[in-house]
Amino acid sequence: MKIKKVLFFCTLLILTITGCGPNWNNNVQETGKLPDIDPDYTGVTIPPNIAPLNFFIKEEGNSFNIEIVSSSGNSPIFLSSSNKTVSFSKRTWRKLLEKNRGGEIHIQISSYDKKENSVKKYKSFPIFIADEEIDPYLSYRLMYPGYIAWYTMKIVQRSLESFNEKAFVENRVLENNCINCHTFNRYDPDNFFIHIRGSKGDTYFSENGRIKRVTFQTGDMPLGATYPSWHPDGRYIVFTSSKVLQSFDAASDKNIRCYDLLATLILYDTKEDEVFYVKESDSLSYYQTFPGWSPDGKYLYFCMADKIDEEMDVESIETIHYNLVRKSFDSGSGTFGETEMVFNACEIDKSVSFPRISPDGNYLVFTLHDYGTFPIWYRDADLYLLDLGNGKIEKMGINSNDSESYHSWSSNGKWLVFSSKRRDGLSAFPYFAWFGSPEKVGKPFVLPQKDPTIYNRMTLTYNIPEFIKGRVKIKPRDFEKASKEQSVIVKTINPGDAPPGWMKITKETNTSAVEHGNRE
Repeated sequence: MKIKKVLFFCTLLILTITGCGPNWNNNVQETGKLPDIDPDYTGVTIPPNIAPLNFFIKEEGNSFNIEIVSSSGNSPIFLSSSNKTVSFSKRTWRKLLEKNRGGEIHIQISSYDKKENSVKKYKSFPIFIADEEIDPYLSYRLMYPGYIAWYTMKIVQRSLESFNEKAFVENRVLENNCINCHTFNRYDPDNFFIHIRGSKGDTYFSENGRIKRVTFQTGDMPLGATYPSWHPDGRYIVFTSSKVLQSFDAASDKNIRCYDLLATLILYDTKEDEVFYVKESDSLSYYQTFPGWSPDGKYLYFCMADKIDEEMDVESIETIHYNLVRKSFDSGSGTFGETEMVFNACEIDKSVSFPRISPDGNYLVFTLHDYGTFPIWYRDADLYLLDLGNGKIEKMGINSNDSESYHSWSSNGKWLVFSSKRRDGLSAFPYFAWFGSPEKVGKPFVLPQKDPTIYNRMTLTYNIPEFIKGRVKIKPRDFEKASKEQSVIVKTINPGDAPPGWMKITKETNTSAVEHGNRE
């Protein structure tokens, strides 16, 4: 009798459990369409060491079944969700990528409607796993999107293999001054520098755990240094020394226009603590900005436009078009050759920003937009690819209907990270794309987050995303300590080679607040 009671109880328990859950094989409707998920990871190409691609299902349903099929032939993985959020455990995700490296996985989502007692099955979508890994860390500046605000700001390192994120510079310990232009020497987390403006203003070099404070802005160098590019041998750094202004126009689709009043290139010798104006051979005045070295260090690419001598207004600002040019460089003597035209954007009434060359030296990606600089503010800004072998230029397929701006290459040249405002048109988030060749570029995906809905609530923007090969060990308090120490004053070697009218104009104008804000 006791045995019969136990069997009856177990049978009743099984029926109760199975009766509470959906029958995924009952009343199934094939939708014939892909599921709407956020972030959109359908058809993306990802590195084999990326953090889990958690996502949120935007389709209706009381519960969801997720089936993951591997190209490697392993048994399918099944996940379930009652809150529309799909999260992968670290262990499951790593095994999934390891077993399908160089292959693909297919994800099929089914939704259950309790009221109708029916199931909707959506088309499965692929995720391609590349052979090539991505650098383990990404650095970026987190700040509020805006024109002049910088009160809360920090420079962060984020593990791309997990969700760990940690600030290594914070302006709250630096009297809330602006911090910007984090630049690493060949992706090295132990060798980089940042700029600090305001009361703690200077350039701070971090090398193997020690911080050196350097002053560029002197009587012979009246403006600060920004938009840096580190020469591959580590000795030289080229900066833009500029004065940037902004104007507002409520009647235009471009309600803010940022432009250079002055902009010239300077070369800093880190060994001698000396700086040189990069001089042009003719007597004309130009705007020069956004320098970027070739991987072999033999050429400096940058953007150059004819200087406007008249008083700036909306019409004159819109006539400023930056071409892509380059100069040869002799690292032995620290001297440059003549300027060569690479891409004449002025001829098509366009402007170039941010030339960045792939580590193998074969390709150059730049941002193209209607005029001026600061493409982060312009919806027409798109990424273009220049084949340095044959000179062919083409618009990249990774663009959106909104602004694509700052970008950088991974150390192996197989991944691009770029800032995009495609989600809401206001905040820029980092997107990644696999690069195989001009014809083979993966669909971009946004930086994965543990909570996939966080981008819907985030009010911060990601500024200047840069790959690094490891974890930065320096901490925010180390910069606070360095800000109290004596700085090294850089010596300007050739002040007579400053652009015509440079000293006069810099003394007559005030620094615009835009220099403290979002500088992409």
